[in-house]
Amino acid sequence: MSATDPSWALRRPEPRPALEVVTTGASTVSTLPVPAAPGASTLPALAKPGAATDAGSEASTLPAPAAARPSASDLEVVRTAPDPATPGGTTTVRAFVGNGGPDTTASPFTVVVTLPEGVSPEGPYFPSDCQVLGHGRTVRCVFGPGLREGRSATALVPVRLDPQLPVGRLSGGSVVVRGADDRNEGNNRQPFDIAVVETTAGS
Repeated sequence: MSATDPSWALRRPEPRPALEVVTTGASTVSTLPVPAAPGASTLPALAKPGAATDAGSEASTLPAPAAARPSASDLEVVRTAPDPATPGGTTTVRAFVGNGGPDTTASPFTVVVTLPEGVSPEGPYFPSDCQVLGHGRTVRCVFGPGLREGRSATALVPVRLDPQLPVGRLSGGSVVVRGADDRNEGNNRQPFDIAVVETTAGS
């Protein structure tokens, strides 16, 4: 049997059509899927920013930010006395507040100065936004957070004495500090007096 015998000859594969078609009468229908239009994406659509991830719910699942916690600070009023003044004269009340620590203050604190009878506040004050309250003998000053351990803040309240005051000592003044960080309220208040002195000749 020779190598050219048809049963031993290598058969070349018959060419296959590029498309498989089905002929139905006068029309020819392709059985292959229709290709996507040019430029069309086959990837799943991305969710829009802010869209809900759960049907029927649009609330954020992120936790709310925690409020700042007060520090462990010890605000203290240090007693000081204004300089003596004459009837009708002026002097300055210095409201001296220190922080005994151990932390830096994380919240604002308020200093309240109450004046004795016969004494009126007379600005400008420090801080400049101090406010006169009520009957006119109380001044409130607010300081922001950030007072470090061992440091102090001072409110300055200029005052004028009534011209009819007698020579002597005026009592009834006080300085009070209040703050959310303060862990010891036993040292938050100090009284003060104002010495009324005679007018010197030539003054």
